[in-house]
Amino acid sequence: MTGQDWIEKDFYAALGVSKDADDATLKKAYRKLARKYHPDQNSGDSASETRFKEVGEAYSVLSDPEQRQQYDAIRAMAGGGARFSAGSGRPGAGGAAGFEDMFGGMFGGQQRTQYSTGGGGMPNGFEDILSSMFGAGAGPAGAGGPAGFRPNARPQTGQDLSATTTLPFREAVEGCTVTLSVEGRSVTARIPAGVRDGQKIRLRGKGRPGAGGGPAGDLVITVTVTPHPVFSIDGANLRVTVPVTFDEAVLGTQLEIPTLAGTPVRVRVPEGTPSGRVLRVKGHGVKTSKGTGDLLVTVQVAVPQKLSKAAREAVAQFAEATAGEDVRADLVARAKE
Repeated sequence: MTGQDWIEKDFYAALGVSKDADDATLKKAYRKLARKYHPDQNSGDSASETRFKEVGEAYSVLSDPEQRQQYDAIRAMAGGGARFSAGSGRPGAGGAAGFEDMFGGMFGGQQRTQYSTGGGGMPNGFEDILSSMFGAGAGPAGAGGPAGFRPNARPQTGQDLSATTTLPFREAVEGCTVTLSVEGRSVTARIPAGVRDGQKIRLRGKGRPGAGGGPAGDLVITVTVTPHPVFSIDGANLRVTVPVTFDEAVLGTQLEIPTLAGTPVRVRVPEGTPSGRVLRVKGHGVKTSKGTGDLLVTVQVAVPQKLSKAAREAVAQFAEATAGEDVRADLVARAKE
């Protein structure tokens, strides 16, 4: 954006606000207009696309306190936006002469500096002068100056935005589409199958619009997954904990395990299975584009809280029959290492 652009363009009018509008008023006006003219809402409408860029350009300058101050100063010097035209150079003659008087008064000196004009447009070197005023050490036009004022300012990427969404467990496993409200506009996002609680998903180009023709920023969505009473997600796998009785763990058994799809599967528990062992059921996990995960079954030996007299006697007989075994012998030996 050039200095002449700042003189010619009325950013306050572009946003429909007064020159003394505060930050909240600017932001509210920008959101309203950005939503109205956003390309997603006006596909193929070149006029709306142009208006959308004008709104973004205006807000990028006015929302930055430093750039807004520079913009207001430049517009004040230019008399509200008219181009400088060549004058007679005589005091009171208007045009370039009035411009020279303004600079003479600004710098507090009696010396009058002459600025030549070219083609009836801006005085030659005008952008250099403003560049040195508002950006220390700036050189000739195009070689430096404050952001947003350089004649060939580089495009700036728009700011990233963040949003959150909460999904039921089944939708997180199967994947779904959600619609979010972001700064007054609707954004549709595809949530992949198997998303984890707390996982972040980045949508390219769905953040704030860029400046100077730069790309829009990204939208980062943080996903919260509602817990399931039975299943949990572990990457592409699903996990489930299944209680078994003492005799089932010792003697082995066949169990019927529920699946998220609704159809139970049969799983063999080998003899002597300890509590905490994980059994794998192929192909009953999360279905993703890369394949389907497994169902991981954790065996948990259930200890009865109350025993009948016959059951207690049976346990006592078992204890007597296995009295010579020390299940903690290995633990004691390893503790001495």
